[in-house]
Amino acid sequence: VQLQASGGGLVQAGGSLRLSCAASGRTFSSYDMGWFRQAPGKEREFVGALSWSGGSTAYTESVKGRFTISRDNAKNTLYLQMNSLKPEDTAVYYCAARKPYGLGPITARSVYDYWGQGTLVTVSS
Repeated sequence: VQLQASGGGLVQAGGSLRLSCAASGRTFSSYDMGWFRQAPGKEREFVGALSWSGGSTAYTESVKGRFTISRDNAKNTLYLQMNSLKPEDTAVYYCAARKPYGLGPITARSVYDYWGQGTLVTVSS
């Protein structure tokens, strides 16, 4: 599967952005999906994830209550709605997909099989 992230940009603190991740192929609905981010000089970190069924979600503590991950299987698209953005949310955001029956927690980078190219989010203070 190929992933294409988009929707990044420059926004003021307190603002909102919605990221999209378009997936190729017919098996998108069977993949667990995740969002990660990487700030300059830092390691890539987990942001949020959504199981293939949509029945299970997970978020890193710092974005809980502000970010919402969702998916539209009919459009083969994953979303990340980001509200109340803070300067510390500035990073390149990546979407990722895990093959069906993958093992391990969906919060871990290592369990994902496919990655998008990233989209830059810059939050000014």
